[in-house]
Amino acid sequence: MERDLVALLGFVGMFAMMALRVPIGVAMGIAGVGGFALLSGIKPALNLLANVPLSVLTDYNLSVIPMFILMGAFASQSGMSNELFAAGRAWLGHRRGGLALASIAACGGFSAINGSSVATAATMTQVALPEMRRAGYSPGFSAGLIAAGGTLGIMIPPSVIMVLYGIMTETDITKLFAAGIVPGLMAVAFYCGVVAVVARLRPEALPRGAVHGWGERWRSLQPLWAVVLLFVFVLGGIYGGIFTVQEAAGVGAVGTLLIGMLRGRLGWQRIRASLVDALRVSSAIMMIVMGAYLFGYFLTITQFTQHAVDWLVHLPVGAYGVLALVMVGYLVLGAVMDELAMILLTVPIVFPAMMQLGFDPVWFGVIVVMAVTFGMICPPVGMNVFVINSIARDVPLGSIYRGTMPFIAVDVVRLVILCAFPGLSLWLPGFVQ
Repeated sequence: MERDLVALLGFVGMFAMMALRVPIGVAMGIAGVGGFALLSGIKPALNLLANVPLSVLTDYNLSVIPMFILMGAFASQSGMSNELFAAGRAWLGHRRGGLALASIAACGGFSAINGSSVATAATMTQVALPEMRRAGYSPGFSAGLIAAGGTLGIMIPPSVIMVLYGIMTETDITKLFAAGIVPGLMAVAFYCGVVAVVARLRPEALPRGAVHGWGERWRSLQPLWAVVLLFVFVLGGIYGGIFTVQEAAGVGAVGTLLIGMLRGRLGWQRIRASLVDALRVSSAIMMIVMGAYLFGYFLTITQFTQHAVDWLVHLPVGAYGVLALVMVGYLVLGAVMDELAMILLTVPIVFPAMMQLGFDPVWFGVIVVMAVTFGMICPPVGMNVFVINSIARDVPLGSIYRGTMPFIAVDVVRLVILCAFPGLSLWLPGFVQ
């Protein structure tokens, strides 16, 4: 059988299983092993199935993923997200749409100590959404805002997605983290702009909150020392040459645990809940990584990757035309796939093509991460939307998706700006040795 046809059948089978709600990692693994067996025989396929999970689980570079996730779990259980939102409410709550602005600020702050989009969205849904609803905010817009704010978790460092991209492409992760800071701050500013526009056009949807005195405002900043300390300690350690990224993840997790215990916020029950949450999320991620590796080996022997790279490079639309097509492809895939699966499945194909076309690997990493964030809030999948709906079940999915639309629009604008002006994301990495 022609190898190209086998590769096509592999993709069709994988997407068919995903449509039947087979977990993404399992679907990629079954398609990969099945296709490999069809081309190379049962015994080599079984050897692949035996070796790949072991190599993934013992890969030192991938140890950064569960450590950053555990750091975020400890931070959530110790109430740091509540403190961020409380400070934002004290300073901004009296403005029209102030609680929405406080939610965005809290999402950005929590993202600095948590590398997961879903975890950021879930945590802030529990913290900020009840407050906004009690204040009379539109439930759909409030939930859509938190879904969009959750995407900051994979843009503002530390970011699990950037770590995976760096490992797969052998790109300096410290430079990727630096490159994500300006786009992340741009996202915060653009989302605040959306809130300002909606507050002007639909003032009844975003009422004003209570006015807090200056004393209360300054007191609200005092508990934030823990968040600032962790952010400075982890990233300062990385850029100061004290830690590797893997070591910084471990130190950050232990540091968050110690701070939570010293503040009396992390008792045994909360520590256990953090460990269980981190294990659950890390296991799901590693399953997707294993499935992607199995499917990747299958694509390698079909030579699909090489053919796809050659096809992209020789398209008669120029380098930025190819980039535009790749971005559209990510938007389409984001409607049906998890962001981790998208990165693991597509980067081995598009990254070599983008390098041949002369793009910077760090800049392209930022663009790819931005592109996959659309999938977190776009219908019909939108992982962040489903997570929020699972917590706030009385807010319909359709209402949340409508609430995300203004934020998707400004995300597209932000993506275009960063494509047109690469220096915005490459400025800070230029200072990293």
